[in-house]
Amino acid sequence: MGLTAKEKRSATKVTAPRYQKAKKKQKGIILEEFVALTGYDRCYATYLLRTQGKKVYVDKNTVIVADVSKKKAKPRQRFYDHFVITALSAIWYVMDCICGKRLAPMLKNIIPILEKHNEIQLDDATRTKLLSISAATIDRLLKPERKKHMLKGRSHTKPGTLLKHQIPIRTFAQWDEKKPGFVEIDLVGHDGGDPSGEFAQTLNVTDISTGWTEEQAVKNKAQRWVFEALTDIRARLPFDLLGIDSDNGAEFINNHLYNYCKEEKITFTRARSSRKNDNCFIEQKNYSVVRRAVGYMRHDTLQELEILNELYGYLRLYSNFFQPVMKLLEKTRIGSKVRKKYDEAQTPYQRILASPDVSKEVKKQLRSQYRKLNPAELKRKIENLQRRLIQIASDKQKILPIK
Repeated sequence: MGLTAKEKRSATKVTAPRYQKAKKKQKGIILEEFVALTGYDRCYATYLLRTQGKKVYVDKNTVIVADVSKKKAKPRQRFYDHFVITALSAIWYVMDCICGKRLAPMLKNIIPILEKHNEIQLDDATRTKLLSISAATIDRLLKPERKKHMLKGRSHTKPGTLLKHQIPIRTFAQWDEKKPGFVEIDLVGHDGGDPSGEFAQTLNVTDISTGWTEEQAVKNKAQRWVFEALTDIRARLPFDLLGIDSDNGAEFINNHLYNYCKEEKITFTRARSSRKNDNCFIEQKNYSVVRRAVGYMRHDTLQELEILNELYGYLRLYSNFFQPVMKLLEKTRIGSKVRKKYDEAQTPYQRILASPDVSKEVKKQLRSQYRKLNPAELKRKIENLQRRLIQIASDKQKILPIK
């Protein structure tokens, strides 16, 4: 059994000083013994014994001592090269900078669409690498890009007490949340940090089963405008509206909406007061969809209201057809740690296609609509409208009030 690499390095360090001081005949004997001991080739053994410990004087105060046991690591050739990173960054930006776990399952769908609309051009090698890349690698490669793009709003909910005793608190046992049609609703205020006066509100509606989300801006939170927006959204949903769950705001807890749900045979429930987790699905969408798209500036003019609704027209297509979401499957507590297991990221559109409760005709219409959409073009239109909103809001701030 031969020596280990560590033992060979030790033998070199011990033998080299003897070899370097010996005369020619003695060097031959020492070399023969060293080759027999280590199994090195004679030429390589000579190089090791001659070089080990050799001193090179750079100047009076600097000496370099050779150590042949120290080997320079060979630079590893990058598998994911510049072309992959550039293409991945472009796709990531089109997909609204989502995380690797959500982006990885979507690459096989989004790459052909972007190529079809000439948004990206990929060679065969780059395409193959992108289709096999893992979520962790995506996050690692995009870490520098994510750093470049590195407020919380206030609640405007005022309790409506008139009908609270008639509208039951929602319990999960009452709802079949695997079936599309049971939604959570909420208002997102665009006050810009100043709650005085009237300002635009966004009615946000999210389906619990599929994650399908619809938004519509209203001029204020009056019951009339909120109800009209809700009926408009109901007409756009690709499934029947079966249940509504809201917070305790007076814009929802009122006779008009209560009687409407009763007549239309729509289950109407409410969350517990001051328990945001009861509306966890809509609260998450308030940020990930509305706030990310519109921000926290004040919008209180008719022009801004029209721009908001134009933006939401594109945003509903972009988020529902191209933004994948993950659903929590189970949660396990082990001591002080909680482990969560999620399903594979899918878009609301994909979840609707997989649902047996949505008609074939609706699925056919959705597929036809999906084939015509270009996510990069939708993204550009959304950004143009975002810039207009920011410009209008900024111009208003420059006009100082008269004191």
